[in-house]
Amino acid sequence: MSGEHDAGDAHGHVSVDELNLAEEFTGAQAGGEGQTASADAAEYALRLGDDALVLAQQLGMWIARAPELEEDVALGNIALDLIGHARSLLHYAGTATGRSEDDLAYWRDEPEWRNAWLFEQPNGDFAHTIARQLAVSVYLSELYGALTESTDPTLAAIAAKSVKEVDYHRDHATQWVLRLAGGTEESRRRMILAINDTWPYVDELFHDDELVGRLSADGVAVLPSTLREPFDEIIAAVLAEAELELPTGRAAFVASGGGRHGRHTEHLGPLLAEMQVLARAHPGASW
Repeated sequence: MSGEHDAGDAHGHVSVDELNLAEEFTGAQAGGEGQTASADAAEYALRLGDDALVLAQQLGMWIARAPELEEDVALGNIALDLIGHARSLLHYAGTATGRSEDDLAYWRDEPEWRNAWLFEQPNGDFAHTIARQLAVSVYLSELYGALTESTDPTLAAIAAKSVKEVDYHRDHATQWVLRLAGGTEESRRRMILAINDTWPYVDELFHDDELVGRLSADGVAVLPSTLREPFDEIIAAVLAEAELELPTGRAAFVASGGGRHGRHTEHLGPLLAEMQVLARAHPGASW
């Protein structure tokens, strides 16, 4: 799948059959096989791939439900970009255990998923989706930008492709925050509420643990905590332009998180059930 964007097309070219995963794996051989991930690199790729796939599933639910036809296309195209990221990352993660990207997408149960809580939060109204998109896309832009320098050539290659796309996702979310905050009294009220409801789930994105500690020491991964300062600066600039503020006081609580270690909110199970039902009902089917 591909969602490449060019200067003449605001929402990019949407295709479901053009992505050749082997091209993203530096060191790929003539047969299309690239490097095998270490156990740590596979777990790290799984985290990032799960983030992308869960969010893609969420955004796909907006198709035919967005507030205007152009947003059906835009959110669908962003979802396609994220599926492309997920395919590459899950493919790489699976090289450590011999599982395919489809095995990892459709045949893992909830405790085996490694996405952060923010990605599994419900779409809510359009303002809530945009607030989530702003936080996610700013985070991913900083993350993939840093990962282009990874000493793992596969992760570096995936990041180099992905960062170009998430930069567009960030711009899209930013423009909608400004539009909703500067629109009607009702749209502004909803945008403020959406930011307040989204912010508790942001902190988990920047938690360091032993896995990323080991990988970052070897230059493979990025310590999430190092991304917090640039993330906060970008978010602050967007909110300042929109004349909005981050939640304070009791509204500024921080969710405990735990998605990186298989502990999830009540929202992930139903999402996975919907995403996996066809594959599980017809195992091994193709079309």
